[in-house]
Amino acid sequence: MQILTNCTQRLKLFLFILLLAPCAHLCAQSDPLANAFAHNDYFHKRPLYDALDNGFTHLEADIYLRNGKLVVAHILPMLEKHRTLENLYLQPLADCINGKNALAQRPLAPVTLMIDIKSNANKTYEVLEVALNKYKNLISGYENGVYVQRAINIVITGNKPYKLMKAERSRLAFIDEDLTKTFRDTTAANIYQTASCKYSKMLKWNGKGDMPVAERMRLTNYVAMAHKYGKKVRLWASPENEAVWGQLLNCGVDLINTDKLPELRRFLESRAGTYANAEEL
Repeated sequence: MQILTNCTQRLKLFLFILLLAPCAHLCAQSDPLANAFAHNDYFHKRPLYDALDNGFTHLEADIYLRNGKLVVAHILPMLEKHRTLENLYLQPLADCINGKNALAQRPLAPVTLMIDIKSNANKTYEVLEVALNKYKNLISGYENGVYVQRAINIVITGNKPYKLMKAERSRLAFIDEDLTKTFRDTTAANIYQTASCKYSKMLKWNGKGDMPVAERMRLTNYVAMAHKYGKKVRLWASPENEAVWGQLLNCGVDLINTDKLPELRRFLESRAGTYANAEEL
């Protein structure tokens, strides 16, 4: 009888642990990091979830239009055609927001998905529009001249269908502007939400020694102009080190672009509230 009682108690303990396991995973999700941008998140073992688990609410996916499907890949896709934008990002993200995804809890802040179009801009965007409309109740939009904020923001970069999107009175996507053009391109926020450029176009400093004053002034001037028109600033392909991350934040850059998700999360958490805003410089 004692043996049976012990077995029963162990079984109950085992079942209790199993019930706690999913909760432990969900509770492990980090608080949202306003300044973190997950570059090419699909390179990680758990696309989308690695970003969400580390508190990233800005992430990027590269897509190609192939045989009517939006295939996620950094280079021309030859295999794994099942890795579509909808399968890897749109549907799982919608399920997270609706509380139907056991792998991640509902994000605590709106999620921005930047989509880098690698194939023909107009043709790819036309197919993308169809895919986005399936989730239009969750995606922020420009609707008959009015911006409507929802749980997911879609921003287009790479090959951008400027004319096609600018002509639309209603849409579920916005464009990532070239940061180097902010001085002369001040189109209203109904088309642009972010401004980005390659790090080497703006800065040569690699994080060693002091940041050159001229480069610092150049960056802060561009950041201030972008902020004037309500755009978040990001530099991509930047050196992956804490010295560079810290100075970008001090210059007012909004989004730190990285493939090193846990490292940037730890850095931002340790620096919370200690860096300057562009307006203060």
